[in-house]
This record gives sequence, C-alpha cells and structure tokens, in this order.
Amino acid sequence: MDSTTRLITKSVTWQLAGLITMTLIGYLFTNSLSASGGIAIAGSVAGFISYFVHEMVWSKVGWGRKNQ
Repeated sequence: MDSTTRLITKSVTWQLAGLITMTLIGYLFTNSLSASGGIAIAGSVAGFISYFVHEMVWSKVGWGRKNQ
C-alpha cells in the first residue's frame, strides 16, 4: 500500500506534466497564454483531486493484488 506522501508526490508530478501539456494545447487553440493558462490550472486542480481520490480508493481494493 502506498503512503499518503507517495500518493501526493505522484499526484503533483503527474499534474505538473498535465499542466504544461494542457497549457501548450490551449495556447494552440486560443493563441492566448492567459486563457490557456487559466484553463490548464482549472483542469489541473480538478485532475489532482480526482487522481488523489482515485488512488485512495484503489489502495483499499484488494482485487488483483498478489500476496508476497
């Protein structure tokens, strides 16, 4: 089972990668750094919370795990 600190670290690094990617894609569509940045930040916050909750739920599910 992952520690809470590990889950938070995984969530933050994943969201940073997503933030950069989303900003670049948003910029291609809007040609505005502020608009694309705002969209990316809102998406990152929602994604961070969703990912963290998802990982917490799955860390409690025993299905598919092998005992070592």
